[in-house]
Amino acid sequence: MSELFKTVQQSQVSLSVLMLPSHSNFGGKIHGGYLLSLLDQVAFASASKHSGHYCVTASVDVVNFLRPIEVGELVTLKASVNFVGNSSMVIGIRVEAEDIRTGDVKHCNSSYFTMVAKDDAGKKVSVPGLLLRTKDEVRRFLAAAAAIRDREQDKLDKRKLDPASEASKRELANHRVQVALAGA
Repeated sequence: MSELFKTVQQSQVSLSVLMLPSHSNFGGKIHGGYLLSLLDQVAFASASKHSGHYCVTASVDVVNFLRPIEVGELVTLKASVNFVGNSSMVIGIRVEAEDIRTGDVKHCNSSYFTMVAKDDAGKKVSVPGLLLRTKDEVRRFLAAAAAIRDREQDKLDKRKLDPASEASKRELANHRVQVALAGA
């Protein structure tokens, strides 16, 4: 780690790709899996720029497909570090598609990837802190911190679930499910 803190701007990455027929699904829209691959690439690049190390994808926290992307549109993925932990970083990614004939731009996807920095031996390494310079950067950092806390709390809550409790039975009754527990 060469710097104690880095700015969000130092991690920014932008990737533009023309959408081709080979990227489309059976419905004629760009395949979500292809977009996920691009999202992972740009998250890797942003995290690696910030950390100065090889990074791996620890989790895909949120992927919101907001609008379909058409063949022939120019897709731009914009990524930057929103949050840093010890060795992990949350990368925020915005995807826009431009109709290159009209210039119309639409917001198609927002995603958040957690990436972890590794050394040459594959061990986690510390990453620089994040120097926040705008209210938006502070808002994004706090939102990511809250999402991490919520996920941790959710994990604890799920461990406490009792399938035989009355609350669980009421919840199950609201869904199209049959429960046939062995030995019950």
